[in-house]
Amino acid sequence: MNTSTPLPRLENLLHPDQLLDKQQLLDGLLQPQARINPKFFYDERGCELFTRICQLDEYYPTRTEATIFQQYAAEISQALASQAQWVDLGCGDCSKTRQWLEHLAPTRVIGVDIAGDFIQACLANIADGYPQLECVGVVSDFTRQLDLKKLLAESPDSPPIFFYPGSSIGNFERNAALRLLRRIRQHCGQQGQLLIGVDLVKPVAILEAAYNDAEGVTADFNRNVLEVANQLLDANFDPSAFQHSAIYDPRNSRIEMRLIASRPHTVRLGTSAVRQFQRGEYIITEHSHKYTPTGFSLLLDEAGFSQRQMWTDADHWFGVFLAEPKA
Repeated sequence: MNTSTPLPRLENLLHPDQLLDKQQLLDGLLQPQARINPKFFYDERGCELFTRICQLDEYYPTRTEATIFQQYAAEISQALASQAQWVDLGCGDCSKTRQWLEHLAPTRVIGVDIAGDFIQACLANIADGYPQLECVGVVSDFTRQLDLKKLLAESPDSPPIFFYPGSSIGNFERNAALRLLRRIRQHCGQQGQLLIGVDLVKPVAILEAAYNDAEGVTADFNRNVLEVANQLLDANFDPSAFQHSAIYDPRNSRIEMRLIASRPHTVRLGTSAVRQFQRGEYIITEHSHKYTPTGFSLLLDEAGFSQRQMWTDADHWFGVFLAEPKA
């Protein structure tokens, strides 16, 4: 990166409430069925491990979505608003946004994620390659609250395109997914758009292999959340006492990721709570919902969008939906 390039502007909309986070984590672990919100996956090491997951042979969503984007880049670009503000939700390393800059000429790139330093560094790499493009980082837990209206109002003649790739919408229960889509809709006005990647229903063997890779990277990613719990709660989880598991639940059309105790394990959760895990008892760490094209179209409709188009791969494993506000 050219060191003379100024760092992108960073808007911090995240007002961390560590006490609230601790209580949420503690409450989940003390439920009869223990669970951890998947947002706790993404400390620094968790982000690094997830980047590795996306490069695995078994993890088809990344390469399948990339194939769709590559195959239909011209068609998708033609359907997107020109002179738009490109809003990358959960931007991570910004690599997917960088690929679209070869096909689009947005007036501004807004990267939204929970890790501020990471966003700024990644956006700085984009700014270095596109010095005339305004890049703004927004530190926010948009899964809890999305409020970009003041920022978007700075360019009222440039409609927003919300970009939410990678099938992350599947991590939400249906009602929570609907709430998030409605928040996005409220930011779109009448000219905005949503370009979103969605993992589709497919054979169980393919689904389960994607979350049980041979290298064990997903297992490391899953167990790392216990290290996060140790840090936040001053707990004493032994990650080696838990085995990674990911199974498909056909009734709810979702992968359920678990950490299963391989032996009895007593965990101190701070100074006030203790949880005993018996052998075979498990913690739910993530749900990843899979949709049919019709099912996701109905969800978009309920959120106030009309579906303009959907692109998919030859095997119909993954869908890229372009949605626009209902008239």
